[in-house]
Amino acid sequence: MPPISEKGKQMPSSPIRKLVPFAEEARRKGRIIYHLNIGQPDIHTAPLAMKAVHASHPKVIEYSHSAGNESYRKKLAAWYNRWNYNITPENIMITTGGSEALTFTLMSCFNPGEEIIIPEPFYANYNSFAVAAGVKVVPVTSSFENNFALPAPSDIEKKISPKTRGILISNPNNPTGYLYSFEEMQQLKAIVKKYDLYLISDEVYREFCYDAVPFHSVMELKGVDENVILIDSVSKRYSACGLRIGALVTRNRMVIETAMKFAMARLSPPSLGQIAAEAMIDTPESYFKEVYHEYLERRNYIVNALNEIPGVKCLMPKGAFYTIARLPIDDCDAFCQWLLSDFEYHNQTVMLAPATGFYATPGLGKEEVRVAYVLKKEDLKKAVECLREALKIYPGRK
Repeated sequence: MPPISEKGKQMPSSPIRKLVPFAEEARRKGRIIYHLNIGQPDIHTAPLAMKAVHASHPKVIEYSHSAGNESYRKKLAAWYNRWNYNITPENIMITTGGSEALTFTLMSCFNPGEEIIIPEPFYANYNSFAVAAGVKVVPVTSSFENNFALPAPSDIEKKISPKTRGILISNPNNPTGYLYSFEEMQQLKAIVKKYDLYLISDEVYREFCYDAVPFHSVMELKGVDENVILIDSVSKRYSACGLRIGALVTRNRMVIETAMKFAMARLSPPSLGQIAAEAMIDTPESYFKEVYHEYLERRNYIVNALNEIPGVKCLMPKGAFYTIARLPIDDCDAFCQWLLSDFEYHNQTVMLAPATGFYATPGLGKEEVRVAYVLKKEDLKKAVECLREALKIYPGRK
């Protein structure tokens, strides 16, 4: 048998999707599963997307420009400039989801073997993108006890080596829901300026910031135009995950020009997805208000309900639609699998994401799970009831 590549061996499995076979088996047994494991909202997609695709009537679904349709990039630049980001269409590359935007960024800005610092816990697929690009992830740990705030600048600087080329953040954060403050963004700016590093900010959850806490984009930072890169997507903003339309945004001309080479190799981003995404920029504010209040109600319910379960501690997130809960268990991976393979309550169970997959440091997160409050409140109530009953009988309870 011919050998498998070393890169293929190094590529990690998704810590979330690896549980899918157990969920499928539970479903075959007739069990109802409440999916709090993945960021797939049940919120209706912004209606303008469907209308635009239905109205387009293309005779041929053609390739677009490798950087994306110019009309979409112009409209998106104008949208960003509502916040005075000083963006032109030439600063934007449309990608096949935010995932491709980040992969192109790593391949354009890092050589194989170079390092990127990421506050952990972080979105698990960052590991996969880094392996694909040959980049080494260097974690700097944020703590549950400190609400997963940005680690101290001194802790970040300790991680910098001659191979360090950049820092990556998710803001608001997936999986913690943490929202970085103005002061924290200024601390990051000072570090990347001091060491001439890239600062890459994944801002796909920017619409979901709660309790009147302001959002601060990487594009607001002054004096580091060549250092900052924004990763964006329509998936969460408009509840349109399957469109697979993202964006790489930077004022660094060389980064865009280099990323274009990778973009040309994959030809173009999805054509129908761009039509839908361009139309959705005109989504009325009423849609976002409705979605915001729905997530706010879900957040408040799930956090308070989880904290009422004996032994459970759950943080109140300031953004996104995730939170990390600490459970009285020995091993979150074993527990999340057990929920699907061995547990049922009135023929129901709940699917959670083990937090170990969001840490790069071995051994961290074993008592934690990520909870995605992406289901309607009635389903969240049933999911919490299942979890409460499960923790009463789980053989690995601490």
